[in-house]
Amino acid sequence: MQHVTSRDGTAIAYERTGSGPALVLVHGTGIDHTYWDPLVPALARHFTVYAMDRRGRGQSGDALPYAAEHEFQDVAALVDAIPGTVDVLGHSYGALCALEATLLTPRIHKLALNEPPMYTSTDISYPEDTLDRYDALLRAGEAERSLLLLYEVGQTPADEVRLLRSQPNWQARVAAAPTIPREILAVRDYTADPARFRSVSTPILFLLGGETLPIYTAATQALHHWLPHSRIVVLPGQPHDAVVTAPDLVTREVLRYFLDAA
Repeated sequence: MQHVTSRDGTAIAYERTGSGPALVLVHGTGIDHTYWDPLVPALARHFTVYAMDRRGRGQSGDALPYAAEHEFQDVAALVDAIPGTVDVLGHSYGALCALEATLLTPRIHKLALNEPPMYTSTDISYPEDTLDRYDALLRAGEAERSLLLLYEVGQTPADEVRLLRSQPNWQARVAAAPTIPREILAVRDYTADPARFRSVSTPILFLLGGETLPIYTAATQALHHWLPHSRIVVLPGQPHDAVVTAPDLVTREVLRYFLDAA
């Protein structure tokens, strides 16, 4: 792993693989750079892939108090450390960070965003005591049980949970469990002003699971409406974690988009 220093002095780790034009991968909540392992071999045949560990995960540093803006700066710092223009692929919270990074650096050539979270008129109604229960499990050393609690209250299908638990990086998810509450709260507090995005000329592809949760569908549609150079590709039958459930489908759509010279 190599490191780049973000604006606040935090060291952000990344794994570099392959050769060709630069492609930065930004993972979502509750995981590290290994989230992208199903895609990296195919992507690395066409790109120099930079799979980052977001702050607080893997080999990246962290800083308190937490602020989502630092995460946006982390993506921009890595992009700016790479020569030339850079394509960026982000998932979930990482997609939101990648989108915000376009306002911090002019070096992003194309974006592919898989279901960035943002509250619109659609909400996920967690029981009021969910985060308290989650924190109690973490304090008791029960990180895995805390993670399973969130999947349960978030209505993640049992088959999808079993698939996630069967992956080699399940322990990376467990290790990232302490970082999840701050990101849940950051999404709750995030307010997207359409006016901020009107100047964004970066081409954007939104990847949207055909069977994802309503909050992600509503957020994707809203952002697509606000961003003048965006389009949506629906991944039929897929949930929020299509990278895990249908890696070949995601790889095909991502390569088609990034390799298109337009």
